[in-house]
Amino acid sequence: MGMRSAQRILIVDDHTIVREGLKLLLKKEIAARRIGEAASGERAVELAAGGRWDLVLLDISLPGRSGIDVLNHIKAKHPELPVLVLSMHPEDQYALRALRSGAAGYITKDCVPADLVSAIRKIESGGRYISAAVAEQLADELNAPPRHRPPHTGLSDREYDVLRLIAQGGSVSEIARRLNLSIKTVSTYRARLLRKMQMKTNAELIQYAVRRGLTD
Repeated sequence: MGMRSAQRILIVDDHTIVREGLKLLLKKEIAARRIGEAASGERAVELAAGGRWDLVLLDISLPGRSGIDVLNHIKAKHPELPVLVLSMHPEDQYALRALRSGAAGYITKDCVPADLVSAIRKIESGGRYISAAVAEQLADELNAPPRHRPPHTGLSDREYDVLRLIAQGGSVSEIARRLNLSIKTVSTYRARLLRKMQMKTNAELIQYAVRRGLTD
C-alpha cells in the first residue's frame, strides 16, 4: 500500500471530552477534512458501513459492543480500512489481541500527542504502529512453543473479556449487562474459560489475573 492521507477519520470513544481533544489535534496536526464520531460500538459499525473513511481511531472499552468486536466487524467488512486502537488499557492487556484482529496499530491514551501523530503518519504510509514493548511481546509469543504460552492467550476475545470482568469483581449478571449478553451466555463463557485455564473457581481466575496484570 502506498502513501495515503488520513483526511477522513472516524473517532470511536464513549467520552465526549476525549473526542473533542482528538478532533482539535487531528484538525491541527493531520489537517483532517472530515471527522466522524461514535460513542458506542453499534454506532461505530453503522458509521463505518455508511461512509468512506481513511482511518478509524478506536477505543477498546465501549458500552455495549466491545472495541475488539467492532474491530473484527470492520476488518471483515472493510479489510482495507486501517484501524488504530487508542486505549486506556496497558499494552500487555489488549495490544496483541488487537493486532491479531487486524489493527494497524495500538497506542495507549497516556501517550503524548506527538506519538499519536507519529502513529497516524506511519499508518498513512502503509505501515503498522507498535511500540518497542509490544514488538518484544510479539517476538516472545512467536518464539514460545504453544504449551509454554500463558493459558489466557488461548482464550477467545469474549472469554478474555469475561475473565477480566470477573477479575474486577463483576457478578455474572453485572458482566451480562456490561457486555450486552444474556446471563446464560456469560455463564457459558465462564465455564469455557475455566476449562481452558484448568481452574475450578472464580478465586483462582482472580488470583491469576492479578498476578498477570490483567486487571485495570
